[in-house]
Amino acid sequence: MDPREMRPGRDCPLSYRYPPASLDRDPEVVADAILVVGGLYGNLEALERVREMAAADGGAALVFNGDFHWFDIAREDFLAVNEAVLGHRAIRGNVETEIASEESGAGCGCAYPADVSDAEVSRSNRIIERLRGTARAFPRLRRQLAELPMNLVARVGDARVGIVHGDASSLAGWGFAHDRLADPGHRRWVESAFRDSRADLFASSHTCLPAFRTFDFGGGEVAIANNGAAGMPNFAGRRTGILTRVGVAPYAGEALHRHKVRGVYVEAIEIGYDHERWARRFLAAWPEGSPAHDSYWRRICEGPRFSPESAWPRAA
Repeated sequence: MDPREMRPGRDCPLSYRYPPASLDRDPEVVADAILVVGGLYGNLEALERVREMAAADGGAALVFNGDFHWFDIAREDFLAVNEAVLGHRAIRGNVETEIASEESGAGCGCAYPADVSDAEVSRSNRIIERLRGTARAFPRLRRQLAELPMNLVARVGDARVGIVHGDASSLAGWGFAHDRLADPGHRRWVESAFRDSRADLFASSHTCLPAFRTFDFGGGEVAIANNGAAGMPNFAGRRTGILTRVGVAPYAGEALHRHKVRGVYVEAIEIGYDHERWARRFLAAWPEGSPAHDSYWRRICEGPRFSPESAWPRAA
């Protein structure tokens, strides 16, 4: 798409796209357990807790599947996120893609659907401008972010896992959003994504709300696990993030949701970060009246109007 014709925050360039068949390849990650962390959003307290969880989980491999930056406009926070995340396997989300270069015409690169207000889209575009301003001081780090892949393939036990930020065909796709997955008319697209990629499981993020769905297209059960946000609350009244764990053995602690696919456990695990410390850090960067405060402060304190029953219904 011509950058002059794009609607910033709504449309994305063709470079964001890839065919599902591109995931039909040898795995880059092979492990007995992986913790997939999407939507960290610069929350250093959540990052600290995730690293503790990985260490306690027998050294499970950490994989960051995009948007690990967002609120971290403070120079020291930006550097701390980069240093920690880039020490592990990572892919870029729309945030990293956009701050790695100058204005592409995509704004924040979120590709927001029509039900997101223009005001919220505008605020997100302003947030990315502030974050890009921080990133400009670190050209080497920007090059590192630009070089990150848009997806990865993992093998856990006998299961092939497609690790994406958005969906099976776009870095900022919304095909794995909870409402799309609940739409019977979307099922054919989902089936083709699994067929072409030969994945048994997709682990995604981007949509900022969690979704877990299983499907049986005649060749055995497959699943989509969208962790929502690792660095923000996902449910009303719960100040915790969520990550997706995939392992040959179940998580030793409590799981919010657990299902077995192709012989491996797929679990939604709560990230109990230090909310008070994170709230102080956020307010120092984004005080009242700032675009991030207007869009996210209520969610950070109260959680979104979303329930676990919406995230993982009994059947899909």
